[in-house]
Amino acid sequence: MATNQKLSMDDLNRKSVDEFKRSEKTPVIVVLENIRSAYNVGSVFRTADAFLLEAIYITGYTCIPPHKEIKKTALGAEETVTWKHFANATEAITLLKENDYKVYAVEQAINSISLEKIALTSNEKVAFIFGNEVTGVEQTTIEQCDGCIEIPQLGMKHSLNIATAAGVVLWEIVRIRL
Repeated sequence: MATNQKLSMDDLNRKSVDEFKRSEKTPVIVVLENIRSAYNVGSVFRTADAFLLEAIYITGYTCIPPHKEIKKTALGAEETVTWKHFANATEAITLLKENDYKVYAVEQAINSISLEKIALTSNEKVAFIFGNEVTGVEQTTIEQCDGCIEIPQLGMKHSLNIATAAGVVLWEIVRIRL
């Protein structure tokens, strides 16, 4: 018998939709600003479900559920993760700050904090804004944030797909709180 045997679906102890909704959430909110690809949106929903995040705030022209491309990559997470739509990022940031969230843009910027150096307390409420696949987080949005977080990159390309960037950032934030 193999030492590293793959787990069955029963072994994974997956939560039901009701169990998920009743579970204590990680005090992290993802803000999606003008994301073009519904597949990317669905992937972020799936990541938010995996890490029991509090919510996703969808802003601008980012598509919202129900949408067939979101459904294809979210695999049901659009039914479990709480989400809200806002006309623009300013509306979302205003609500976040009224509720004592620190808000960070995930963007390469002057004075950005390298992801591995972010210092958060275990229950600190934070939000991370992920921007458009081509133009990133809008400058006017960055100016409303408490700072920028940057993912260190070593290769020739200095950008990641938004769904990949979200996975990297969100895992690091969840990991340091475990």
